[in-house]
Amino acid sequence: MVSLEKVKLALNNLNNITLSTPLELIDSYSNLFSSNVYVKREDLQITRSFKIRGSFNKILSLSNKQKENGIVCSSAGNHAQGVSFSCNKLKINGIIFIPNTTPNIKVKKIKEFGGKYVKVKLIGDSYDDCYKQALAYCKKNNKTFIHPFDDNKVIEGQATLAYEIFQELSDTIDYMFIPIGGGGLVSGFISVFKQLSPKTKIIGVEPSGAASMDISIKNNKLTELKEIDTFVDGAAVKKSGKIAFNLCKEYLDGIILVPEGYICQTILDMYNNEGIIAEPAGAMSLASLKFYKDKIKNKKVLCLVCGGNNDITRMGIIKERALLYSNLKHYFIIKFPQRAGALKDFVTNILGPNDDITFFEYSKKTNKENGPAVVGIQLMDKNDLQPLIDRMKNNNFYGDYINNNESLFNFLI
Repeated sequence: MVSLEKVKLALNNLNNITLSTPLELIDSYSNLFSSNVYVKREDLQITRSFKIRGSFNKILSLSNKQKENGIVCSSAGNHAQGVSFSCNKLKINGIIFIPNTTPNIKVKKIKEFGGKYVKVKLIGDSYDDCYKQALAYCKKNNKTFIHPFDDNKVIEGQATLAYEIFQELSDTIDYMFIPIGGGGLVSGFISVFKQLSPKTKIIGVEPSGAASMDISIKNNKLTELKEIDTFVDGAAVKKSGKIAFNLCKEYLDGIILVPEGYICQTILDMYNNEGIIAEPAGAMSLASLKFYKDKIKNKKVLCLVCGGNNDITRMGIIKERALLYSNLKHYFIIKFPQRAGALKDFVTNILGPNDDITFFEYSKKTNKENGPAVVGIQLMDKNDLQPLIDRMKNNNFYGDYINNNESLFNFLI
Protein backbone atom coordinates (compact mmCIF):
# COMPACT_ATOMS: atom_id res chain seq x y z
CA MET A 1 0.00 0.00 0.00
CA VAL A 2 1.10 3.61 -0.51
CA SER A 3 2.63 5.47 2.43
CA LEU A 4 0.79 8.13 4.40
CA GLU A 5 3.66 10.56 3.78
CA LYS A 6 3.11 10.30 0.03
CA VAL A 7 -0.65 10.69 0.48
CA LYS A 8 -0.04 13.91 2.41
CA LEU A 9 2.33 15.09 -0.31
CA ALA A 10 -0.36 14.35 -2.91
CA LEU A 11 -2.84 16.35 -0.84
CA ASN A 12 -0.43 19.27 -0.95
CA ASN A 13 -0.03 18.83 -4.73
CA LEU A 14 -3.81 19.10 -5.11
CA ASN A 15 -4.09 22.24 -2.99
CA ASN A 16 -6.01 24.89 -4.98
CA ILE A 17 -6.57 22.30 -7.75
CA THR A 18 -9.31 20.06 -6.37
CA LEU A 19 -12.13 20.75 -3.92
CA SER A 20 -12.47 19.31 -0.45
CA THR A 21 -15.97 18.05 -1.19
CA PRO A 22 -18.82 18.01 1.35
CA LEU A 23 -19.31 15.13 3.77
CA GLU A 24 -23.02 14.90 4.58
CA LEU A 25 -25.17 12.90 6.96
CA ILE A 26 -28.06 11.59 4.83
CA ASP A 27 -31.20 11.37 6.97
CA SER A 28 -33.29 9.30 4.53
CA TYR A 29 -30.76 6.47 4.34
CA SER A 30 -29.87 6.76 8.02
CA ASN A 31 -33.53 6.28 8.94
CA LEU A 32 -34.02 3.50 6.39
CA PHE A 33 -31.11 1.44 7.76
CA SER A 34 -31.26 2.55 11.43
CA SER A 35 -27.68 3.81 11.21
CA ASN A 36 -25.70 6.99 10.64
CA VAL A 37 -25.03 7.10 6.89
CA TYR A 38 -22.50 9.69 5.72
CA VAL A 39 -21.94 10.45 2.06
CA LYS A 40 -18.82 11.99 0.53
CA ARG A 41 -19.99 14.10 -2.41
CA GLU A 42 -17.35 13.72 -5.13
CA ASP A 43 -20.14 14.37 -7.62
CA LEU A 44 -19.50 18.00 -6.62
CA GLN A 45 -15.78 17.79 -7.48
CA ILE A 46 -14.47 20.09 -10.24
CA THR A 47 -14.78 17.34 -12.87
CA ARG A 48 -17.79 15.80 -11.06
CA SER A 49 -15.67 12.78 -10.16
CA PHE A 50 -12.81 11.80 -7.81
CA LYS A 51 -10.62 10.79 -10.77
CA ILE A 52 -8.96 14.20 -11.09
CA ARG A 53 -7.15 13.56 -7.80
CA GLY A 54 -5.15 10.63 -9.15
CA SER A 55 -4.63 11.92 -12.68
CA PHE A 56 -3.31 15.35 -11.63
CA ASN A 57 -0.99 13.85 -9.00
CA LYS A 58 0.44 11.41 -11.55
CA ILE A 59 0.93 13.95 -14.34
CA LEU A 60 2.54 16.44 -11.96
CA SER A 61 5.14 13.79 -11.04
CA LEU A 62 6.35 13.31 -14.64
CA SER A 63 9.77 14.48 -15.76
CA ASN A 64 10.06 17.60 -17.90
CA LYS A 65 10.96 15.41 -20.88
CA GLN A 66 7.84 13.28 -20.42
CA LYS A 67 5.67 16.38 -20.15
CA GLU A 68 7.18 17.92 -23.27
CA ASN A 69 6.67 14.71 -25.23
CA GLY A 70 2.99 14.52 -24.34
CA ILE A 71 0.82 11.94 -22.61
CA VAL A 72 -1.88 9.37 -23.44
CA CYS A 73 -4.69 7.88 -21.39
CA SER A 74 -7.56 5.46 -21.82
CA SER A 75 -10.74 5.88 -19.86
CA ALA A 76 -14.46 5.19 -19.59
CA GLY A 77 -14.85 8.96 -19.20
CA ASN A 78 -14.08 10.27 -15.70
CA HIS A 79 -10.33 9.59 -15.73
CA ALA A 80 -10.23 11.24 -19.15
CA GLN A 81 -11.82 14.37 -17.73
CA GLY A 82 -9.23 14.47 -14.97
CA VAL A 83 -6.41 14.03 -17.47
CA SER A 84 -7.88 16.69 -19.77
CA PHE A 85 -8.21 19.17 -16.92
CA SER A 86 -4.63 18.42 -15.85
CA CYS A 87 -3.28 18.83 -19.39
CA ASN A 88 -4.90 22.25 -19.69
CA LYS A 89 -3.74 23.33 -16.24
CA LEU A 90 -0.15 22.16 -16.76
CA LYS A 91 0.02 23.06 -20.48
CA ILE A 92 0.74 19.47 -21.60
CA ASN A 93 -0.51 17.89 -24.83
CA GLY A 94 -2.57 14.73 -24.40
CA ILE A 95 -4.33 12.07 -26.50
CA ILE A 96 -7.48 10.69 -24.86
CA PHE A 97 -8.77 7.23 -25.83
CA ILE A 98 -12.38 6.54 -24.76
CA PRO A 99 -14.95 3.91 -25.83
CA ASN A 100 -17.64 4.69 -28.38
CA THR A 101 -20.17 3.88 -25.64
CA THR A 102 -19.04 6.78 -23.43
CA PRO A 103 -22.03 9.00 -22.44
CA ASN A 104 -22.18 12.20 -24.47
CA ILE A 105 -21.90 14.42 -21.40
CA LYS A 106 -18.50 12.91 -20.59
CA VAL A 107 -17.22 13.33 -24.17
CA LYS A 108 -18.35 16.96 -24.17
CA LYS A 109 -16.70 17.73 -20.84
CA ILE A 110 -13.43 16.00 -21.82
CA LYS A 111 -13.13 18.35 -24.78
CA GLU A 112 -14.11 21.40 -22.72
CA PHE A 113 -11.66 20.67 -19.90
CA GLY A 114 -8.76 19.94 -22.26
CA GLY A 115 -9.30 22.74 -24.75
CA LYS A 116 -6.50 23.00 -27.29
CA TYR A 117 -4.25 20.66 -25.30
CA VAL A 118 -6.15 17.41 -25.89
CA LYS A 119 -7.37 15.28 -28.77
CA VAL A 120 -10.10 12.67 -28.28
CA LYS A 121 -10.13 9.28 -29.99
CA LEU A 122 -13.31 7.17 -29.75
CA ILE A 123 -12.22 3.53 -29.96
CA GLY A 124 -14.05 0.23 -29.35
CA ASP A 125 -17.09 -0.60 -27.23
CA SER A 126 -15.55 -0.90 -23.76
CA TYR A 127 -12.75 0.49 -21.62
CA ASP A 128 -10.66 -2.61 -22.28
CA ASP A 129 -10.88 -2.09 -26.06
CA CYS A 130 -9.57 1.47 -25.94
CA TYR A 131 -6.98 0.56 -23.29
CA LYS A 132 -5.25 -1.82 -25.71
CA GLN A 133 -5.34 0.76 -28.50
CA ALA A 134 -3.94 3.46 -26.21
CA LEU A 135 -1.01 1.25 -25.15
CA ALA A 136 -0.22 0.46 -28.78
CA TYR A 137 -0.29 4.17 -29.64
CA CYS A 138 2.07 4.96 -26.72
CA LYS A 139 4.55 2.33 -27.83
CA LYS A 140 4.50 3.51 -31.43
CA ASN A 141 4.82 7.22 -30.59
CA ASN A 142 6.97 7.01 -27.43
CA LYS A 143 4.36 8.71 -25.23
CA THR A 144 3.82 8.34 -21.47
CA PHE A 145 0.70 6.41 -20.54
CA ILE A 146 -1.36 7.70 -17.59
CA HIS A 147 -3.02 4.60 -16.19
CA PRO A 148 -6.49 5.15 -14.68
CA PHE A 149 -5.92 2.90 -11.66
CA ASP A 150 -2.90 0.55 -11.67
CA ASP A 151 -0.29 3.14 -10.70
CA ASN A 152 1.00 4.17 -7.28
CA LYS A 153 0.99 7.89 -8.05
CA VAL A 154 -2.63 7.65 -9.18
CA ILE A 155 -3.51 5.69 -6.03
CA GLU A 156 -1.77 8.29 -3.85
CA GLY A 157 -4.01 10.91 -5.44
CA GLN A 158 -7.18 8.86 -4.89
CA ALA A 159 -6.07 8.25 -1.30
CA THR A 160 -6.39 11.98 -0.59
CA LEU A 161 -10.16 11.43 -0.67
CA ALA A 162 -9.85 8.84 2.08
CA TYR A 163 -7.55 11.10 4.08
CA GLU A 164 -10.04 13.98 3.89
CA ILE A 165 -12.74 11.69 5.28
CA PHE A 166 -10.44 10.51 8.09
CA GLN A 167 -9.68 14.11 9.04
CA GLU A 168 -13.42 14.77 9.50
CA LEU A 169 -14.62 11.50 11.01
CA SER A 170 -11.29 10.20 12.42
CA ASP A 171 -11.43 6.54 13.41
CA THR A 172 -15.13 6.44 14.30
CA ILE A 173 -16.36 4.87 11.05
CA ASP A 174 -17.57 1.29 11.43
CA TYR A 175 -18.18 0.46 7.75
CA MET A 176 -17.04 1.99 4.46
CA PHE A 177 -18.61 0.96 1.15
CA ILE A 178 -16.17 1.70 -1.67
CA PRO A 179 -16.90 1.25 -5.41
CA ILE A 180 -14.48 -0.95 -7.33
CA GLY A 181 -13.80 -0.67 -11.04
CA GLY A 182 -10.11 -1.03 -11.77
CA GLY A 183 -9.38 -0.64 -8.06
CA GLY A 184 -7.44 2.62 -7.73
CA LEU A 185 -10.00 4.16 -5.38
CA VAL A 186 -10.34 1.18 -3.05
CA SER A 187 -6.53 0.89 -2.98
CA GLY A 188 -6.34 4.45 -1.71
CA PHE A 189 -8.90 3.77 1.01
CA ILE A 190 -7.17 0.58 2.11
CA SER A 191 -3.85 2.46 2.27
CA VAL A 192 -5.22 5.19 4.52
CA PHE A 193 -7.69 3.37 6.78
CA LYS A 194 -5.80 0.13 7.33
CA GLN A 195 -2.94 2.26 8.67
CA LEU A 196 -4.93 4.88 10.59
CA SER A 197 -8.10 3.02 11.54
CA PRO A 198 -7.65 -0.75 11.11
CA LYS A 199 -10.93 -1.52 12.91
CA THR A 200 -12.92 0.23 10.16
CA LYS A 201 -14.32 -2.44 7.84
CA ILE A 202 -13.83 -1.71 4.15
CA ILE A 203 -16.42 -3.33 1.88
CA GLY A 204 -15.85 -3.28 -1.87
CA VAL A 205 -18.80 -2.80 -4.23
CA GLU A 206 -18.95 -4.04 -7.82
CA PRO A 207 -21.73 -4.18 -10.42
CA SER A 208 -22.99 -7.74 -10.89
CA GLY A 209 -22.29 -7.62 -14.60
CA ALA A 210 -18.64 -6.61 -14.23
CA ALA A 211 -17.40 -8.32 -11.07
CA SER A 212 -13.74 -8.72 -12.04
CA MET A 213 -12.35 -8.19 -8.53
CA ASP A 214 -14.76 -10.65 -6.94
CA ILE A 215 -13.88 -13.35 -9.49
CA SER A 216 -10.16 -12.67 -9.08
CA ILE A 217 -10.34 -13.01 -5.29
CA LYS A 218 -12.33 -16.24 -5.57
CA ASN A 219 -9.81 -17.62 -8.09
CA ASN A 220 -6.89 -16.35 -5.96
CA LYS A 221 -5.37 -14.86 -9.10
CA LEU A 222 -5.95 -11.81 -11.27
CA THR A 223 -8.64 -12.93 -13.72
CA GLU A 224 -9.89 -11.27 -16.90
CA LEU A 225 -13.60 -11.61 -17.64
CA LYS A 226 -14.62 -12.59 -21.16
CA GLU A 227 -17.83 -10.55 -21.24
CA ILE A 228 -19.12 -7.69 -19.07
CA ASP A 229 -22.19 -5.48 -18.83
CA THR A 230 -20.85 -1.99 -19.63
CA PHE A 231 -23.86 -0.11 -18.24
CA VAL A 232 -21.99 1.00 -15.09
CA ASP A 233 -19.37 2.58 -17.32
CA GLY A 234 -17.30 4.00 -14.46
CA ALA A 235 -16.74 0.55 -12.97
CA ALA A 236 -17.02 -1.81 -15.93
CA VAL A 237 -13.60 -3.33 -16.52
CA LYS A 238 -12.78 -6.88 -17.56
CA LYS A 239 -9.63 -7.01 -15.46
CA SER A 240 -8.85 -5.18 -12.22
CA GLY A 241 -5.45 -3.67 -11.49
CA LYS A 242 -2.63 -5.79 -10.10
CA ILE A 243 -1.93 -3.40 -7.22
CA ALA A 244 -5.59 -3.34 -6.22
CA PHE A 245 -5.95 -7.11 -6.45
CA ASN A 246 -3.04 -7.70 -4.07
CA LEU A 247 -4.40 -5.16 -1.58
CA CYS A 248 -8.02 -6.32 -1.78
CA LYS A 249 -7.05 -9.98 -1.45
CA GLU A 250 -5.29 -9.21 1.83
CA TYR A 251 -7.22 -6.33 3.36
CA LEU A 252 -10.76 -6.13 1.97
CA ASP A 253 -13.35 -7.06 4.62
CA GLY A 254 -16.03 -8.08 2.15
CA ILE A 255 -17.37 -7.51 -1.34
CA ILE A 256 -20.91 -6.86 -2.57
CA LEU A 257 -22.19 -7.41 -6.10
CA VAL A 258 -25.07 -5.04 -6.84
CA PRO A 259 -27.43 -5.80 -9.76
CA GLU A 260 -27.45 -3.08 -12.42
CA GLY A 261 -31.23 -2.79 -12.14
CA TYR A 262 -31.02 -1.98 -8.45
CA ILE A 263 -28.28 0.57 -9.13
CA CYS A 264 -30.74 2.21 -11.53
CA GLN A 265 -33.43 2.29 -8.85
CA THR A 266 -30.94 3.88 -6.45
CA ILE A 267 -30.09 6.58 -9.01
CA LEU A 268 -33.78 7.47 -9.18
CA ASP A 269 -34.14 7.39 -5.37
CA MET A 270 -31.09 9.61 -4.86
CA TYR A 271 -32.48 12.16 -7.29
CA ASN A 272 -36.06 12.09 -6.01
CA ASN A 273 -35.22 11.99 -2.29
CA GLU A 274 -31.93 13.91 -2.02
CA GLY A 275 -31.61 15.89 -5.25
CA ILE A 276 -28.31 14.11 -5.97
CA ILE A 277 -27.53 13.41 -9.62
CA ALA A 278 -25.36 10.30 -9.56
CA GLU A 279 -23.92 8.31 -12.43
CA PRO A 280 -24.28 4.50 -12.14
CA ALA A 281 -20.87 4.04 -10.46
CA GLY A 282 -21.70 6.93 -8.13
CA ALA A 283 -24.85 5.19 -6.89
CA MET A 284 -23.20 1.82 -6.13
CA SER A 285 -22.20 2.61 -2.54
CA LEU A 286 -25.67 3.58 -1.37
CA ALA A 287 -27.20 0.72 -3.39
CA SER A 288 -24.99 -1.76 -1.53
CA LEU A 289 -26.37 -0.88 1.92
CA LYS A 290 -29.46 -3.02 1.29
CA PHE A 291 -27.26 -6.11 1.25
CA TYR A 292 -25.62 -5.26 4.60
CA LYS A 293 -28.69 -3.89 6.39
CA ASP A 294 -28.42 -6.26 9.36
CA LYS A 295 -24.70 -5.66 9.88
CA ILE A 296 -24.81 -1.86 9.73
CA LYS A 297 -27.71 -1.33 12.14
CA ASN A 298 -26.74 1.28 14.76
CA LYS A 299 -23.34 1.74 13.07
CA LYS A 300 -21.56 4.72 11.52
CA VAL A 301 -21.38 4.17 7.76
CA LEU A 302 -19.52 5.95 4.96
CA CYS A 303 -20.59 5.83 1.32
CA LEU A 304 -19.13 7.57 -1.72
CA VAL A 305 -20.97 9.35 -4.46
CA CYS A 306 -17.83 8.95 -6.56
CA GLY A 307 -19.19 10.56 -9.73
CA GLY A 308 -22.10 12.60 -11.07
CA ASN A 309 -21.51 12.58 -14.82
CA ASN A 310 -24.88 11.14 -15.77
CA ASP A 311 -26.19 11.91 -19.23
CA ILE A 312 -29.84 12.98 -18.92
CA THR A 313 -30.62 11.09 -22.14
CA ARG A 314 -29.91 7.84 -20.26
CA MET A 315 -32.70 8.40 -17.75
CA GLY A 316 -35.23 6.51 -19.86
CA ILE A 317 -32.97 3.45 -19.89
CA ILE A 318 -32.27 3.86 -16.17
CA LYS A 319 -35.98 3.94 -15.36
CA GLU A 320 -36.63 0.93 -17.60
CA ARG A 321 -33.91 -1.18 -15.94
CA ALA A 322 -35.14 -0.16 -12.49
CA LEU A 323 -38.70 -1.23 -13.31
CA LEU A 324 -37.53 -4.54 -14.78
CA TYR A 325 -35.45 -5.26 -11.69
CA SER A 326 -38.42 -4.44 -9.43
CA ASN A 327 -40.68 -6.81 -11.41
CA LEU A 328 -42.99 -3.93 -12.31
CA LYS A 329 -42.34 -3.87 -16.08
CA HIS A 330 -43.23 -6.91 -18.16
CA TYR A 331 -43.25 -7.70 -21.86
CA PHE A 332 -45.47 -10.26 -23.56
CA ILE A 333 -46.28 -11.59 -26.99
CA ILE A 334 -50.07 -11.31 -27.10
CA LYS A 335 -52.27 -13.24 -29.55
CA PHE A 336 -54.97 -10.88 -30.77
CA PRO A 337 -57.97 -12.36 -32.64
CA GLN A 338 -58.27 -10.86 -36.11
CA ARG A 339 -61.57 -9.09 -35.44
CA ALA A 340 -62.75 -5.62 -34.59
CA GLY A 341 -62.91 -4.91 -30.87
CA ALA A 342 -60.18 -7.37 -29.82
CA LEU A 343 -57.95 -4.64 -28.40
CA LYS A 344 -60.90 -3.14 -26.52
CA ASP A 345 -61.63 -6.55 -24.98
CA PHE A 346 -57.99 -6.87 -23.91
CA VAL A 347 -57.95 -3.45 -22.24
CA THR A 348 -61.33 -3.96 -20.58
CA ASN A 349 -61.15 -7.60 -19.50
CA ILE A 350 -57.45 -8.40 -19.15
CA LEU A 351 -55.70 -5.35 -17.74
CA GLY A 352 -56.03 -4.70 -14.03
CA PRO A 353 -57.32 -1.32 -12.76
CA ASN A 354 -53.76 -0.09 -12.07
CA ASP A 355 -51.99 -1.68 -15.07
CA ASP A 356 -50.61 0.56 -17.79
CA ILE A 357 -49.65 -0.29 -21.39
CA THR A 358 -46.26 1.33 -22.02
CA PHE A 359 -45.27 -0.43 -25.26
CA PHE A 360 -47.39 -1.77 -28.13
CA GLU A 361 -46.26 -3.06 -31.51
CA TYR A 362 -48.73 -4.82 -33.79
CA SER A 363 -49.19 -5.51 -37.48
CA LYS A 364 -52.53 -6.89 -38.66
CA LYS A 365 -52.30 -10.21 -40.57
CA THR A 366 -55.49 -10.62 -42.57
CA ASN A 367 -54.74 -14.21 -43.56
CA LYS A 368 -54.40 -15.51 -40.00
CA GLU A 369 -56.84 -16.23 -37.20
CA ASN A 370 -54.62 -14.53 -34.60
CA GLY A 371 -52.12 -11.68 -34.95
CA PRO A 372 -49.21 -11.38 -32.50
CA ALA A 373 -48.37 -8.11 -30.78
CA VAL A 374 -45.50 -7.20 -28.46
CA VAL A 375 -47.00 -5.47 -25.42
CA GLY A 376 -45.20 -3.85 -22.48
CA ILE A 377 -47.22 -3.53 -19.27
CA GLN A 378 -46.24 -1.62 -16.14
CA LEU A 379 -47.75 -2.79 -12.85
CA MET A 380 -48.39 -0.90 -9.65
CA ASP A 381 -47.59 -3.98 -7.55
CA LYS A 382 -45.37 -6.92 -8.55
CA ASN A 383 -47.96 -9.32 -7.07
CA ASP A 384 -50.35 -8.31 -9.86
CA LEU A 385 -48.28 -10.24 -12.43
CA GLN A 386 -49.63 -13.76 -11.96
CA PRO A 387 -53.32 -12.68 -11.96
CA LEU A 388 -52.62 -10.77 -15.18
CA ILE A 389 -51.08 -13.84 -16.82
CA ASP A 390 -54.00 -15.99 -15.63
CA ARG A 391 -56.54 -13.63 -17.22
CA MET A 392 -54.57 -13.69 -20.48
CA LYS A 393 -54.52 -17.49 -20.58
CA ASN A 394 -58.18 -17.88 -19.61
CA ASN A 395 -59.20 -15.55 -22.43
CA ASN A 396 -56.78 -17.01 -25.05
CA PHE A 397 -54.67 -13.88 -25.36
CA TYR A 398 -51.45 -15.30 -23.91
CA GLY A 399 -48.63 -15.99 -26.35
CA ASP A 400 -45.30 -15.78 -24.50
CA TYR A 401 -43.56 -13.97 -21.62
CA ILE A 402 -40.32 -12.53 -22.94
CA ASN A 403 -38.62 -10.81 -19.97
CA ASN A 404 -36.70 -14.01 -19.23
CA ASN A 405 -35.86 -14.75 -22.86
CA GLU A 406 -32.77 -12.55 -23.20
CA SER A 407 -32.20 -13.05 -26.95
CA LEU A 408 -35.83 -12.46 -27.85
CA PHE A 409 -36.18 -9.58 -25.41
CA ASN A 410 -33.15 -7.73 -26.76
CA PHE A 411 -34.33 -8.30 -30.33
CA LEU A 412 -37.89 -7.11 -29.85
CA ILE A 413 -37.56 -4.35 -27.25
